[in-house]
Parts: sequence; structure tokens; C-alpha cells
Amino acid sequence: MMPDLGKYAEAVLSSYAVSIALIIGLIVLSVMRANRVRKQLQEIENKVKRHG
Repeated sequence: MMPDLGKYAEAVLSSYAVSIALIIGLIVLSVMRANRVRKQLQEIENKVKRHG
């Protein structure tokens, strides 16, 4: 059930689409960075265990 947006329908719907795309992009980038940092931390921990 979508309200009647009249002449502003295109602007409102495109704004929603852009917002959703940006949020999804931020989530993807955050997950990718978290994985990269996790891998780097694991490598550092392995080096410390070998030399400690």
C-alpha cells in the first residue's frame, strides 16, 4: 500500500532508491573492511606467537 505521491512520486522513489543503495554500499564496505582487519590481526597474532 503506497500513498499517492502525485507529481513528486519520481523524486521520492528515486531518493528512496539512492538511500537504499548507499546503505547497502556502506554495509558491504564495512564487512569487507572488517574481514581485512580481522585477517591482519590474525597475522600479527601469529607473528607474536612465533617470536614470543
